[in-house]
Order: sequence, then structure tokens, then C-alpha cells
Amino acid sequence: MDSVRFDREGDGGADRGIPLALKILVAGGFGAGKTTLVSALSEVRPLQTEEILSDAGVATDDLSGVETKSTTTVAMDFGRITINEDLQLYLFGTPGQDRFWFLWDELAFGALGAVVLADTRRLADCFPSIDYFEQRGIPFVVGVNCFDGSRRFDLETVRRALDLDPDVPLVLCDARDRQSGKLVLISLVEHVARQRGEPVPAA
Repeated sequence: MDSVRFDREGDGGADRGIPLALKILVAGGFGAGKTTLVSALSEVRPLQTEEILSDAGVATDDLSGVETKSTTTVAMDFGRITINEDLQLYLFGTPGQDRFWFLWDELAFGALGAVVLADTRRLADCFPSIDYFEQRGIPFVVGVNCFDGSRRFDLETVRRALDLDPDVPLVLCDARDRQSGKLVLISLVEHVARQRGEPVPAA
């Protein structure tokens, strides 16, 4: 993927490059691991908007399958990855609950693509994210987050359950593991390049 740099005058008249910043969204259902993935990948301390779950949310926050979860993202998570001096990736984790969906259009504006995290314990929770990106033509990949103790399914079974198009990448991942998360991002970048008819970047 071609990179772009904007030059400015630096000390002594020398040009200094401002790196190109690409936005990637990390989406999925409540408790799917979005905050964990952004935290694992970010080279800087991630910005998080986690709040303690309260009694006021009992009627709207379904904890089935994620009973130990005690916090929720109320705005977004933010992290950064530097690829080289010309390119940085900005990661935006979206809130997973319906009542915060009004933020999605702002977060999605200008995004290169998205990672949808799927939790096989609550697979239907990622349908709204998939529908959102399909309807807006935003390229996405689905990462099946392998939680400890959860039942494992082969990828073809998950693909059928999610009714994914054949060209949408579907990969297993561990949101806690930086290397695993990087492989998901590589899959997304390759998918975007193929959609644009550009050469697939070397891993």
C-alpha cells in the first residue's frame, strides 16, 4: 500500500516528514475483547473509557456468558501502532452496547477498515457490527476471539453461522496476545489491498 508524506520546513530548512495515519476500527459485541485487543496492540498507553457496570444497566446489559465482566466501554478505546517513519495505525475500539451506537458514525468516518471480534459464547452479538460495515461498504475481517474454556468451532462452521461472504477473512485470535492481534491486522490490510486491486503488502 502506497504511503503518503506531507513535508514541512524543519530546523535549518531541512524537510521533516509527517507520517500518514490510518484509522482502523475494532468492533464486536459486549465483552468480545475489544478493549483487550487495543491494549495488547498499542505501543502507547491506550486511552480507555471504561466504567464500572452499575445496577442502572441491569435491564440493558446482558451478561449471559460473560458473567465475570465488571466494566464496559462508554465511548471508545484508542491506541497507536507505528509501522515505520511514514506510517502509523490508529486503533479505535467501539462501544459494544446498543445505547452507545450513536458514536459509531463519528468513529467510522475515514476508517481504512475494521476488525469485528466474535465471541462464540455470544456469536449473535457481532451481527450488528457486521451489518453496519456491510451496509456502509467498509472492509472488515472477523477475528474469532478464543476465550479460555469456551467451546471451539471450526472456521467454516462459524462462517456459516455468521453468513459471511466468501471473500471476508475469518481468523482465530487471542485478543490478549500482541502477535495474534498483529496477524488479524495484517489480514485486514491484505483484504483492503485486494478489494482495491492493489498489490498485497509483504508481511
